[in-house]
Amino acid sequence: MPELLAAHRARGSAAGAFTCYGMEGAAGVLRAAERRESAGVILMISPQAYESELGEPLLATLLALGEAAAVPVCVELDHAASPALIERALDGGAGAVMADGSQLPYEENVELARAAVGLAAARGAHVEVELGHVAGDEEVARAAAAGSLTDPAQAADFLARSGAACLAVSIGNVHGHYAAEPELDLALLAAVRAEVDVPLALHGASGLPAPLIRAAIDGGVLKINVNTELRAAALDALAAGLPAARQGLRLLRLGAATCDAVADAVAAKLALFEQLDLGAPT
Repeated sequence: MPELLAAHRARGSAAGAFTCYGMEGAAGVLRAAERRESAGVILMISPQAYESELGEPLLATLLALGEAAAVPVCVELDHAASPALIERALDGGAGAVMADGSQLPYEENVELARAAVGLAAARGAHVEVELGHVAGDEEVARAAAAGSLTDPAQAADFLARSGAACLAVSIGNVHGHYAAEPELDLALLAAVRAEVDVPLALHGASGLPAPLIRAAIDGGVLKINVNTELRAAALDALAAGLPAARQGLRLLRLGAATCDAVADAVAAKLALFEQLDLGAPT
């Protein structure tokens, strides 16, 4: 992940990190990334998906698709609060994990992060952490208001003690749907950026207007997570294609429609994150 994020930093862009629930979705992400000659993307697996009975095959699928892709790919376990789950994913080949202790007391968050960094370092992988708490539910897209915000001074201590490679910030962003018009505290982002030198991640990008996302990238965000909008695109494609697919039981047609819908949604995000239509800033 550090190499992928460094490539985006050099281009003045941000890496898209996209949650994948199956082969069609992951293939859609990679199709869009390859067509736009992306500097690299992150395929994420949610902890709920990984803990399911199909979690291990899903991780293996994402790794195989990433290995065969024509662009750089990192596979990351997202929002894991269990050291055992983190270790399992790392042993399964994940290149990065997000150790999410954001709802724990501060010292316990530090300890979880340190434990994850130790596990990852032994396997050549890397760790993302979260300070403050990004509100909302990644799996059930309910309306949410902003959670606790990132403390810039505490962020410096947190990273120094944990050794994490990436910091997810809470600056007014939420998972799922925003309960009101989205607002990001860009002054807070600047204060965090001034205190730490690791890449910053922005979760909850679904529903954020383009100017806010571009302002976040200009403010130092190098990784942007998208989940809700991809699920909506996939489900809309399934609903629209199901009546025709039922005639002849055309599962392949339905799967292709899902892949196409996710690819279109990802392409729109990459155009925004990477500014490929505008030219990367120098």
